Amino acid sequence: MIVVIDSNVLISALIKDSITRKILAQSGWVFYYPELAFQEVRKYKELILQKSDMNEKEYDILLNLLLKQISLIPEERFSHSLKGANTQLGKIDPDDVVFLALAMSIEQSVIWSNDAHFQKQDRVKTLTTEEMVKLHKIRT
Repeated sequence: MIVVIDSNVLISALIKDSITRKILAQSGWVFYYPELAFQEVRKYKELILQKSDMNEKEYDILLNLLLKQISLIPEERFSHSLKGANTQLGKIDPDDVVFLALAMSIEQSVIWSNDAHFQKQDRVKTLTTEEMVKLHKIRT
């Protein structure tokens, strides 16, 4: 399965040793994340450190481990989909346009997000963490 993850999924995996982290690290699925959205992860680094009780070295190790499972995709690989994605989500949440654009540029991909506004678009199937857990359990 090809999965575009949003920032909340990645940040959640960094904060807590949870099923989200397990799915990212062990499922064998292909995960994609827009490179330009990575600034959001950097922006919340201090909050992640505080909530997770990790030090910087532990954070760096975990982030690198997760990034071995996640491909960071440069904007030029999905820029052709930005206009259509903006039409779908731009008025609802402009920050999430890049995730939809990336997913629209990858055939048969899904978006993993718990943000309800992704359900309002009709271009790419969106799965919640609960749905991802069910799919993961079916596979294991």
